[in-house]
Amino acid sequence: MPLIDVADDRTLVAAAQAGDRRSLDILLRRHYDKVHAVCRRIAGSSRDADDAAQEAMISIVRGIQRFDGRSAFTTWIYRIATNAALDELRKRNRRPALHSVTDDDGSPPEAVDSRSERTIESVSDRIAIDDALAGLPPEFKAAVVLRDVCDLDYAEIADALDIPVGTVKSRIARGRSLLVQQLGNRDPPSRRQIPDQQTPAPPGAAPDDGPPPS
Repeated sequence: MPLIDVADDRTLVAAAQAGDRRSLDILLRRHYDKVHAVCRRIAGSSRDADDAAQEAMISIVRGIQRFDGRSAFTTWIYRIATNAALDELRKRNRRPALHSVTDDDGSPPEAVDSRSERTIESVSDRIAIDDALAGLPPEFKAAVVLRDVCDLDYAEIADALDIPVGTVKSRIARGRSLLVQQLGNRDPPSRRQIPDQQTPAPPGAAPDDGPPPS
C-alpha cells in the first residue's frame, strides 16, 4: 500500500492544500461514511442524506484551503456535514408534504452501512431511533448526533455548531430526554449515552443486597 494511502489527515490536508488532488481524493473517500452518517441521522431520509452528503463533499473541496488546523479535520467536516443536513431539512420544509414523509419511490428510508453507525446495534433499534430523531427540533438533533453518533466531546461540538459549551450540554440533555420519551422508555442500545431507566422496587420490598452468602 502506498504511504500516502495511510498518511494521517494532517499530512493529507497539507498536501491537498498544496494542490495534490490524490491526497484530497483520499481524504474524501476516507471520511465519506462519517459525513453520510451525520447527514443520515439529521436529515432522516436516504434521499436527503445523499444530497446533503454530496453538498458537504463539494463544500469540503471548495473550502479545504480555508482549513487552518486549529480544530481536528474531522470536527471541521462534521460542521460542514451538519450544516448541509440542516440545509436539507430547511429545503424539505418547502417541499410538498408527501416528500417529507417518504422517498420519491414511496419506499422506507434505506439504512446506511452499519460500520458508520456505531451506536446502533440492531435494525429495529436503528428504525426506532431514526423515528425518534425525526421528531427532535433540528438544534437538539444536531447536538445529539454529533455526541452519540460521532463521539465528539462537548468542546468539539461547540466548535462544530459555533455555540457555547453550556448550550451544547443543554441541547444534548434536552434532546436525550425527548428521545427517551419518544422511544417509550424502552431499553436503548448499550452503546448509546442515554441513561437507562431503573424500575423502582415494590412498596415494602426489602432491598436487594445481592445473593445470600454461601
